[in-house]
Order: sequence, then structure tokens, then C-alpha cells
Amino acid sequence: MSDVASLLQRAQQARRGLGALPRDAALEAAARRLRAQQDQILEANARDVARERERGTPEPLIDRLRLDSSRLEGICEGLRQVRALPDPLGRVQDGWTHPQGMRIERVAVPFGVVAVIYESRPNVTVDAAALILKAGSACVLRGSSSALESNRALVAALRAGLEEAGLPSDAVQLVDSADRSSVNALLTARGLVDLVIPRGGAGLIRTVVENARVPVIETGVGNCHLFVERSADLEMALEILINGKVQRPGVCNALETLLVDREIAPAFLPRAVRALRAHGVELRGDEDARTYAPGVEAASDADWDTEYLDLILAIRVVDGVEGALAHIARHGSGHSEVIVTRDLAAAQAFQDGVDAAAVYVNASSRFTDGFEFGFGAEIGISTQKLHARGPMGLRELVSYQYRVTGHGQIRGSNPQPSAAQEQA
Repeated sequence: MSDVASLLQRAQQARRGLGALPRDAALEAAARRLRAQQDQILEANARDVARERERGTPEPLIDRLRLDSSRLEGICEGLRQVRALPDPLGRVQDGWTHPQGMRIERVAVPFGVVAVIYESRPNVTVDAAALILKAGSACVLRGSSSALESNRALVAALRAGLEEAGLPSDAVQLVDSADRSSVNALLTARGLVDLVIPRGGAGLIRTVVENARVPVIETGVGNCHLFVERSADLEMALEILINGKVQRPGVCNALETLLVDREIAPAFLPRAVRALRAHGVELRGDEDARTYAPGVEAASDADWDTEYLDLILAIRVVDGVEGALAHIARHGSGHSEVIVTRDLAAAQAFQDGVDAAAVYVNASSRFTDGFEFGFGAEIGISTQKLHARGPMGLRELVSYQYRVTGHGQIRGSNPQPSAAQEQA
């Protein structure tokens, strides 16, 4: 699309020299603009929410979309926290001296132009822009059609904050179109887009990974498990279960499957089922789980691989830590996994055996979040293993270059001067 190409060219122009400009002042100004334009932002969001309700969008997804004054203040707080983080640019990551006396340093530098393709959640608009700008790069945002009016209002406030601080407003760009061809235009813009980060469901991520001709950091879906081991404090397990499934079921770090050690299933499962049903959770279980909790719907093979993002939970009874690890190895998404246990050996075996970006012992999976990890905000949860893994903050949003300082060194032996040259 010519419009996308033009937008990207402006972003490339804006990113030049951005690292030397007052980016922290721009973040502070952006927070002020968001507060000053709160009424317009919330009105735009209300129109998005009303339209999605008319379409019959499930309430957990509506909750991901909805903004109110409290959530908007939380977004502004995220901006302040990013502003307070140390500048990642210019940081010497490593350094040494070459045998010929040159100094070699690996130094953090911006990516350039970073595009983020994401779904629904308008807070991602501000979080992504703040982190990318702080990391010295220009940001190109392509949100979903469900949040288009919200994103327009948010980006207008962000761009006004940049201008107020003396930065080019084109350092934050919104692809203001619901046309899916705009996604392909971003994914194939070699030379204009330096990095693409997808953030959303399995379908979006698959589309980006399969079609991108530019570098991608793959964020993953969150098929997260809670394993209640035989030695667990059952009250603790119940609290972690309810928090992980119920607090915000429509987010990637919510629980989707409960695994229960066979030895404690008769004592724990009836209590867990009662508590979950009291919160409106629909349950689907294997044959053993249904034995201990009559009335639970039979789980299908597909249930073990589904990221519900809703008040639905799959339940399976397993044989100890090895049974839990075997299930997670087959069905997990590499996001976040939890064990509740009093047994240190079981905890260690679980941590060592599970392949996930975040592994919890006696704590909720809901903590897998850049804000909670102290990163100020996050741009996504990476489930891959190259460059970035887990919540991605500033450290994952810079590249590096080698800077070599010498005093005339050349490679190889210097040619010996001739006698005539020496006399000359």
C-alpha cells in the first residue's frame, strides 16, 4: 500500500538522531497530553466497546478493549516508569583489547523502525510507543479494527507530546486502516521496517511469522498450566488457581489448564470445582477428573491445546511431577507454568524439566508481565529463545554494534621498506 510506504519513509526520517533527543521529556509530555485529552480518549473507547458489544464479542475480550479513568491513569503511570528507567542506548555490553592494541566494545544502539502488530488492547498502543521511543527507535503501530477509534485518540495525544518536547511526531505512527493488506505491507517492507513484533492470538502470530520478509520477534500464546503437587498447601493452591483463572481471563498469562496430582485429587478437586463454579468458570475434564468432580464436561483432545481467553478451564489428573511435565511438554506454549508444592525436590524437578519462559513455584502466573517484573512496561511476552525470552522491555528493544578504536593498526605484517626507501 502506498500510504503505508509513505508512513514508513517518514518513520525512517524521524528515527535518525532520535537517540540524542530528549526522549524522557517527550514521555513526560505524552503523559500530560493523555490526561488532558482523557475525555476524548474515553469517548472514542466507548464507541469501540459499544460497536464490539453489538457484534456479540465475548465479555472477556470486551474487558481487554475497555478503558476507564483508572486504566488510563495506569497507562500514564507506565509512561512515568519507562521514563525513569536508565537509558539503554550507549551502554557498553562488553569490551576488550585486541592483541595489537585496539579497543573493541559492544555498544547498545537503536533498531531503527519497529512495527508492532497487535489486537484489541489499547494500552499496548502506549506501552509499545513508550518503550520503542525510549529505546531510540521510531514506532509504527497497527492495532485491530476493534480498537481503531481508541488508538487514533491515544496516538494523537502521544504525537502531541512528542511535538511539545521537540521530537518529530512521525517517530510514533499509526496505520490508520482496518484493511488487512496494511499488515502485509508492513511485513514485506524490507529496508523500511527493521523489526516487527506481533502481539495477539495464535492466528495473528502465525500470519506474521509465515509471511514476514523482515525480522520478527515472535510473541506466543499463553496456554498456561497450574500443577498442584501432592505436598501442596491446598488453600494456597486454591487462591493461586482462582487468581490465575478468574482475575482477568482474557489475557495471555491467565491459566487455561489445571493439573492435579492423583494422590490429592480426591481432596482437592471437589473444592476447586466448587470455587471455580462460584466464579462462573466452565469446566472440562478428563475421565479421572470427572470421577472426583461429577458434572464436569468431558474434555476433548483440542481442549488441552486451547488458549480460551475466557472463563473456561481444562482439568487433568496426572501422576506426579513427571506426569505434569509430560502433559506440558506435549501441550504447553512455552509461556508460563506454575507448581504449588511444599517439596523442594519437586519444585526443582519442575523448574528444571519444564520448557517455558517463566516458571513459578507457589505464585500466580498472572505475574508474567513487564510491569510486574520491574521493566516499566512490556511490548510482549516472547516464547522463543533467540534474542528475547519472557516479558520484553527496554533491554530487548536495542541492537548493538561493535566499536573499534585504534591508533593506525593494520592487519597482517607491515611490508619491510627497501633500502632506497629507508635512505629517502
